[in-house]
Amino acid sequence: QVQLVESGGGLVQAGDSLRLSCATSGVTFSTYAVAWFRQAPGKEREYVAGFSRTGGYTHYANYVKGRFTISKDGAKKTVYLQMNSLVPEDTAIYYCAASNRVISSSLTRADAYNNWGQGTQVTVSS
Repeated sequence: QVQLVESGGGLVQAGDSLRLSCATSGVTFSTYAVAWFRQAPGKEREYVAGFSRTGGYTHYANYVKGRFTISKDGAKKTVYLQMNSLVPEDTAIYYCAASNRVISSSLTRADAYNNWGQGTQVTVSS
Protein backbone atom coordinates (compact mmCIF):
# COMPACT_ATOMS: atom_id res chain seq x y z
CA GLN A 1 0.00 0.00 0.00
CA VAL A 2 1.40 3.36 -1.06
CA GLN A 3 1.27 6.28 1.34
CA LEU A 4 2.50 9.80 0.68
CA VAL A 5 2.73 12.48 3.37
CA GLU A 6 3.67 16.05 2.49
CA SER A 7 5.07 18.59 4.91
CA GLY A 8 7.00 21.86 4.93
CA GLY A 9 4.41 24.31 3.68
CA GLY A 10 3.80 27.67 5.28
CA LEU A 11 3.37 31.42 4.89
CA VAL A 12 6.36 33.25 3.45
CA GLN A 13 7.11 36.55 1.73
CA ALA A 14 7.93 37.00 -1.92
CA GLY A 15 11.57 36.16 -2.55
CA ASP A 16 11.76 33.65 0.30
CA SER A 17 12.45 29.93 0.06
CA LEU A 18 10.72 26.80 1.31
CA ARG A 19 11.53 23.12 1.16
CA LEU A 20 8.67 20.67 0.90
CA SER A 21 9.03 17.02 1.84
CA CYS A 22 7.09 13.99 0.68
CA ALA A 23 7.63 10.99 2.95
CA THR A 24 6.78 7.82 1.09
CA SER A 25 5.97 4.25 2.00
CA GLY A 26 5.32 1.44 -0.42
CA VAL A 27 7.20 3.33 -3.14
CA THR A 28 10.34 2.02 -4.84
CA PHE A 29 12.08 4.93 -6.54
CA SER A 30 13.49 2.70 -9.29
CA THR A 31 10.00 1.66 -10.42
CA TYR A 32 7.78 4.62 -9.46
CA ALA A 33 7.46 8.02 -11.02
CA VAL A 34 7.10 10.67 -8.32
CA ALA A 35 5.97 14.22 -8.98
CA TRP A 36 4.82 17.41 -7.35
CA PHE A 37 1.60 19.12 -8.43
CA ARG A 38 -0.12 22.21 -7.11
CA GLN A 39 -3.61 23.61 -7.08
CA ALA A 40 -4.52 27.24 -6.47
CA PRO A 41 -8.06 28.28 -5.47
CA GLY A 42 -10.39 28.17 -8.44
CA LYS A 43 -7.77 26.63 -10.72
CA GLU A 44 -7.04 23.17 -12.00
CA ARG A 45 -4.29 21.06 -10.52
CA GLU A 46 -1.06 21.70 -12.41
CA TYR A 47 2.24 19.90 -12.71
CA VAL A 48 5.33 21.33 -11.02
CA ALA A 49 8.22 18.85 -11.22
CA GLY A 50 8.85 15.12 -11.26
CA PHE A 51 11.10 12.09 -11.65
CA SER A 52 10.50 9.41 -14.26
CA ARG A 53 10.05 5.79 -13.17
CA THR A 54 13.68 4.99 -13.71
CA GLY A 55 14.70 8.16 -11.89
CA GLY A 56 16.98 9.10 -14.74
CA TYR A 57 14.73 11.80 -16.13
CA THR A 58 13.82 14.93 -14.19
CA HIS A 59 11.37 17.43 -15.62
CA TYR A 60 10.19 20.87 -14.54
CA ALA A 61 7.27 23.01 -15.58
CA ASN A 62 8.44 26.17 -17.35
CA TYR A 63 7.00 28.43 -14.66
CA VAL A 64 9.25 26.93 -11.96
CA LYS A 65 12.34 26.06 -13.98
CA GLY A 66 15.42 27.67 -12.47
CA ARG A 67 13.65 28.38 -9.17
CA PHE A 68 12.50 24.94 -7.96
CA THR A 69 14.56 21.77 -7.56
CA ILE A 70 13.21 18.27 -7.02
CA SER A 71 15.41 15.71 -5.29
CA LYS A 72 15.12 12.45 -3.43
CA ASP A 73 16.77 10.59 -0.58
CA GLY A 74 16.50 6.85 -1.09
CA ALA A 75 17.57 6.02 2.44
CA LYS A 76 14.85 8.25 3.90
CA LYS A 77 12.36 7.33 1.13
CA THR A 78 11.60 11.01 0.84
CA VAL A 79 11.21 13.34 -2.11
CA TYR A 80 11.90 17.04 -1.71
CA LEU A 81 10.90 20.19 -3.53
CA GLN A 82 13.24 23.10 -2.88
CA MET A 83 11.46 26.30 -3.82
CA ASN A 84 13.47 29.50 -4.17
CA SER A 85 12.55 33.03 -5.24
CA LEU A 86 8.91 32.41 -4.42
CA VAL A 87 6.31 34.71 -5.91
CA PRO A 88 2.63 35.19 -4.97
CA GLU A 89 1.62 33.15 -8.02
CA ASP A 90 3.21 30.12 -6.36
CA THR A 91 0.50 30.19 -3.68
CA ALA A 92 -1.31 26.85 -3.79
CA ILE A 93 -1.76 23.51 -2.11
CA TYR A 94 1.17 21.34 -3.14
CA TYR A 95 0.61 17.63 -3.63
CA CYS A 96 2.98 14.71 -3.99
CA ALA A 97 1.94 11.98 -6.42
CA ALA A 98 3.37 8.58 -7.32
CA SER A 99 2.66 5.82 -9.81
CA ASN A 100 4.40 2.74 -11.14
CA ARG A 101 2.48 3.00 -14.41
CA VAL A 102 3.44 6.48 -15.62
CA ILE A 103 5.41 6.66 -18.85
CA SER A 104 7.70 9.60 -19.55
CA SER A 105 5.28 11.23 -21.98
CA SER A 106 2.60 11.27 -19.27
CA LEU A 107 4.78 12.53 -16.44
CA THR A 108 3.03 15.91 -16.35
CA ARG A 109 -0.54 14.57 -16.39
CA ALA A 110 -2.35 14.43 -13.05
CA ASP A 111 -4.67 11.68 -14.29
CA ALA A 112 -1.64 9.42 -14.84
CA TYR A 113 -1.05 9.12 -11.08
CA ASN A 114 -3.04 6.87 -8.80
CA ASN A 115 -1.45 7.72 -5.47
CA TRP A 116 -1.70 11.16 -3.85
CA GLY A 117 -0.82 12.78 -0.58
CA GLN A 118 -3.12 15.08 1.36
CA GLY A 119 -1.27 18.24 0.31
CA THR A 120 0.52 21.05 2.10
CA GLN A 121 -0.44 24.73 1.84
CA VAL A 122 2.09 27.24 0.53
CA THR A 123 1.16 30.91 0.76
CA VAL A 124 3.42 33.62 -0.62
CA SER A 125 2.61 37.19 0.34
CA SER A 126 3.68 40.19 -1.71
